[in-house]
Amino acid sequence: MPGSPSSSWALYRARLSALLRHADTHVIVAFWLLGLINNVLYVIILSAAQDLVGSSVPKGVVLLADVMPAFVTKLVAPYFIHRVPYSIRVLVMIALSTSGMLLLALTPPSQSVAVKMVGVVLASLSSGGGELSFLGLTHYYGPLSLAGWGGGTGAAGLVGAGLYVVMTDWWGFSVRDGLLFSACLPAVMLVSFFVVLPRGPLRQSTKLTEYTAVPERDLDDQDVDDLPQSAASAALLAPGPSSTAVAYSAHREQPAVPRNTSIRANLRRAGKLFIPYMLPLLLVYIAEYTINQGVTPTLLFPLDGTPFKEFREFYPMYGFLYQLGVFISRSSIPWVRIHNLYLPSLLQVGNLVLLALHAMFDFIPSVYIVFILIFWEGLLGGAVYVNTFAEILDEVPAEDREFSLSATSVSDSGGICIAGFLSIFMEVRLCNWQVSRGRDWCRRIEVG
Repeated sequence: MPGSPSSSWALYRARLSALLRHADTHVIVAFWLLGLINNVLYVIILSAAQDLVGSSVPKGVVLLADVMPAFVTKLVAPYFIHRVPYSIRVLVMIALSTSGMLLLALTPPSQSVAVKMVGVVLASLSSGGGELSFLGLTHYYGPLSLAGWGGGTGAAGLVGAGLYVVMTDWWGFSVRDGLLFSACLPAVMLVSFFVVLPRGPLRQSTKLTEYTAVPERDLDDQDVDDLPQSAASAALLAPGPSSTAVAYSAHREQPAVPRNTSIRANLRRAGKLFIPYMLPLLLVYIAEYTINQGVTPTLLFPLDGTPFKEFREFYPMYGFLYQLGVFISRSSIPWVRIHNLYLPSLLQVGNLVLLALHAMFDFIPSVYIVFILIFWEGLLGGAVYVNTFAEILDEVPAEDREFSLSATSVSDSGGICIAGFLSIFMEVRLCNWQVSRGRDWCRRIEVG
C-alpha cells in the first residue's frame, strides 16, 4: 500500500543495499561514529564512578549528575535550538565534552567531589545536546542515518565499558591518564561531521527550511518507477532526507509554506508526541535502568555453580550482557521493525517485576537464566529506542519531523532520572530484605 511503513522501509532496505554495493557508506559511517562518541563518554564516566567519588559516596550521585543535565537540555532545547546551525552545535558539544573530561582528569584527589561533578555535568550537557541534535539531523539524511546512529549508540556501551577496563587494567593507565585519553575522543566527532558526513542534504535544507513537501506519504516502488530516471536514482542511492524530499526535488515548482516555530506551536507538537512515542520510551527506560542500577546488584547466587570466583563479578557481567543486547537491537533496524512500541515497553516492565521478585524470594534456579533475562532486557530497550525514532520518520509530517525527533529524545533521559531515584531506594531495600532472610551476599560485595 502506498505510504505504508512497510513499503517505506522496504524502499530503505533497497537503498541500503544499493549504497553498500556502491561503497557510498559515508552517511552510515558518519552517524555511527557520531552516535558512538556522543554516548561513549557517558559510559566511561559511569564505569569510572568508583574511582571518581570513592566508596563513601553513592554511585547514584554520579548517575544523576551524568543524566540530569542531559535531561534538562532535552526538555528545553528543542524549542529554540533550531535557530542554531548544526556546525555551531557540534563545535559547542565538542568544547563542553572535552572540557568536562579534562576537569575530571586534572582535578587533584584532594579537591571536593563537587568539582569533579562539574566536569560530569559539562559532559552530560554535551551528550544531551548531541542526542537531540543528531536525531533531528536524521530528518535530512533519512532512515540510513538512523540505522548508523542506532548502531553507534548501541556500540557505545560496549566500547565505553570495555575501553575503560582496557586502559586501567590492561594498559596500566592511571585513572587520570585514562580520562585524559578520553578527552581526545570528541575529536572523532569533529572529523565525522565536517569530513565524513556528506554536506549536500544539510546545505539543501538551509535553502528549503520553510517548505512543505509534496503531500505527506512515502514513496513506494511504483512511485520510484514513475519518477524521472535521475530522481529515481536519487531516491535509491542519494543519502537524502526522505522519499518525500526526493519527490520535492522533482517538483520544485511547489510553493514554500512557512512553518510556525513559536514556543506555543512547538508545545502543541510535543503534546501530540507524548502518547504514541514519548510514553513507551519513558516506560522502557524507567524499567531497564531501575533493573540495572537497583535490582541487578542484588541478583546474586552461591558461587558454586556460577562462572565467578567473587560476588563483585556478577554486576559487570550483567552490564556486559545488557549492553550486548542493546547493541544488537539498535543495529537491527534495517531488517527488523517494531510498530507496536507499547508491547516491548510493557515486557520490560514485566522484566523489572520478575527480577525484583526473584531478588526477594529467590526462585530462579540458575544464574544462567538471569543472564538470558538481562540480555533480553537489553534487546527490548534498544528496540524501543531505535523503533521509536523510526516510527517518527515514518509517521510525522515532514514539517514537524525535525522537532519531533529532537523533542522525543527527552524521554530516555527522563526515564533514567526517575530510575536513578528509584534504584537508590530499591537496592537498599532489596539488600536489607535478603540479609534479613540469611542471604548476605550483597553485603559481601562491600566488604570484598
